[in-house]
Order: sequence, then C-alpha cells, then structure tokens
Amino acid sequence: MAQGQATKVKKKKKSVLKRAAQARQRAEVNRANRTAVRSLIKKLRGAITAGDKTAAGNLLQPTLSAIDQAITKGVLHENTANRYKSRLNVAYNGLAAKKA
Repeated sequence: MAQGQATKVKKKKKSVLKRAAQARQRAEVNRANRTAVRSLIKKLRGAITAGDKTAAGNLLQPTLSAIDQAITKGVLHENTANRYKSRLNVAYNGLAAKKA
C-alpha cells in the first residue's frame, strides 16, 4: 500500500471494520514515532556537520535512546537501528578527534 493512501475495506463485518480501524491507529502511532526518531537523527547530523561538539554531545544520548525505543515499539528493525547508532557514534567520535 502506498504511503498516505487509506486502507480499503471490502467487507462490512464488524471484525473487519475493527481491524481496519486498528491498522489506521497503529499506522498513525508508528508514523509519529518514526518522525520523532528521524528528526532527532537529523538534528544530531546537523550538529556534527556544523562541527558543534557541545550540541552534538547533548543530542547524542537522547537520539540513541529514541532509536532504542523505536526498536522496542517495532518502528525500526533492530539491524537498521544498530546501523544508525553505529554511524552516528563514528561521526561523533570523528568530530571529537578533530577537536582534540
């Protein structure tokens, strides 16, 4: 199903309608969680790119925590999230090495 399209409900059974409503609600929650994680990642990458070590240091732990929560909630796959965390840590450590 393409992003942003409504789920089509063919049958009018009560259970089918309920599952369709639950699917819409879960999709909305997942989208909100995914957006929050991506926003934090973008802020951290922006701070690293700008070379702002203090801002990056302040954003690193909340970002990694949000990624871990996304794994728990099933928004991100574990391997994908671990790849994000690894790359962010490498970038942050490279920034710290440059400043030292």
